[in-house]
This record gives sequence, C-alpha cells and structure tokens, in this order.
Amino acid sequence: MAILEVVNVQYGFQDGENKRVILDNISAGFEKGKFHAILGDSGSGKTTFLSLISALDKPHGGQILFENKDINRDIGAEKYRRNHIGMVFQAYNLIPFMTAAENVRVAMSITENDLPADEASVAYNLLDHIGITRDKADRTVNKLSGGEQQRVAIARALSTNVDLILADEPTGNLNEEMEAEIVNILKNLAHEHDKCVVVVTHSKDIAAQADVIFKLKGGQFLDE
Repeated sequence: MAILEVVNVQYGFQDGENKRVILDNISAGFEKGKFHAILGDSGSGKTTFLSLISALDKPHGGQILFENKDINRDIGAEKYRRNHIGMVFQAYNLIPFMTAAENVRVAMSITENDLPADEASVAYNLLDHIGITRDKADRTVNKLSGGEQQRVAIARALSTNVDLILADEPTGNLNEEMEAEIVNILKNLAHEHDKCVVVVTHSKDIAAQADVIFKLKGGQFLDE
C-alpha cells in the first residue's frame, strides 16, 4: 500500500504567450520498504516533481497524498516537512560551524514527533549506524569528507523518526566509491528499516539498483 501518492498532478508556467507544461497529469504511488528512483535528464521535470512531493511548491492541479491526506490542504506544507519527511540534498545543506552530532540534533529540535529524551545518544547512535564514529561525530562538518557529510545528512533525515526519505541527486558530488556506499545505505533504509525511499537522479546506474523506477520525460512517466 502506498504511503505517498501523486494523483493527476499538473504543473506549468506562462512563458510569454505560451504555457510551458512541466508535469502533465502524472500519477504514481510510493511504498514503505522500497527504494524508488525518479530518473530523468536535465529539464525533464524531476526537480519540480521533488519540490512538489516535499511540499516546497504546490501543484497547479491534482493532489499529493501522504497516508491518504492531502499534504497541502489537510496536513499543511510546513507540518508535513517538519514531521513526515526527511530530506537529503546533493549539496548536503549542513550547518558548517556545527558538529555532525549537532547538525542531527537541530533537526530533532524542530520536529513534533515523539523522540527519546536523550537526543544526544540518538544522534550518536544514528551516526555510528551509518559509519560516522564518535570522534568524527564531534568534528565540525566542514572537516569531514564529502561522503561523510552526506552520511551526516542521511542521519539528520532519519533523526525525526519519519517513514519517508526524499533524496535529491544524493551522490552528485561524490566519487564512484562513495556513491556506491551512499546508495547501499539508502537501499538498506528501505529494505531493512521499512522506509519509503525516493531518489531523484539522472544516473541510470543508480536507478538500476532501485526496486521501482519512474522514468520522467516530457512531463510524463514513460510506460515500461
């Protein structure tokens, strides 16, 4: 059963006298326990799609449902982002003067979800689980490698106890070895921890490792 559903979503904008259609009446479902890939070239609409399912923008038609509730009308965009999704970005989007553990705890301080009282222990345990030792967890993130910073970003996304992880080109700044490690972490989150993982990517290699691939072209998902 889908935890996230996109139903007849439309999105576009006026370009002079012409209307440019970015997403054209698309529908899709995303399930817990699966690693999903949204595959598309630059300009295919995949970034717009991610913005919509993360409630950073609103569709011009159709609905986006999380647990059968409209994320904008029924839940509210800010509450949805704060309590129901974890985001992983290509550029990490960490606070550079804070330690890895502090970056994780910042996310925990914002959510309204129930979390263990000892947030520090949770942060260190999450970081350790994905390969960031206690020593590295206490370093400012600008002293970590790119792959390590992306691990911190994943720990931050998990720290609020959400079921839905959304990732925007999460390996775009990494070498092949680090890419493989990050993809394995994301697959593990889906398969071993029952998360719904959605990765937006232009990489066919990453998409090939997904359980479900949605190929986006011309504003529509292509039929396999």
